[in-house]
Amino acid sequence: MSVKHSLLALIYEKPRHGYELKTGFEDLVESMWPLNAGQVYTTLDRLERDELVASPGHDKKDRKLYTITDQGKEELWSWLKQPVSRSLLKDEFYFKYLCASHIDYEDKAHMIQMQKQTMVKDVLHLTHLKKEMNQSGNQTMKMLVEGALLHLEADIKWLDMIAGK
Repeated sequence: MSVKHSLLALIYEKPRHGYELKTGFEDLVESMWPLNAGQVYTTLDRLERDELVASPGHDKKDRKLYTITDQGKEELWSWLKQPVSRSLLKDEFYFKYLCASHIDYEDKAHMIQMQKQTMVKDVLHLTHLKKEMNQSGNQTMKMLVEGALLHLEADIKWLDMIAGK
């Protein structure tokens, strides 16, 4: 997740001050990913240093406003066009399983069962969250939740496959 680019997107929409960017970010992600205020201001300092944003001054409450520059727009568009790489072969549970296999750990079946139980709890939590999103009408975040549910379904099938060996 790129805080830098999310702030550029929010500033692209309209000039904003730091706290407004923090709350705008949290609104964007339905408060699922908390953002530290210090991170916002550190990122804004870097964006200004790199000439991706500029400050036309302060608002009526003396809060520093930021606007996106042409260079900032180019950076945002470039980021949006780039595909996202995924770490398909780095899985923390499988790494633990490899280590357990390496030392002939006797209770690998229990490891798998406990991991599966954790994933089932995640499915239940996300299913509840999806219902809330249906009620609130937030289709954008609902897509994220649905994607996470699909990943969990595949991961549970994968654990079943490992357990069957």
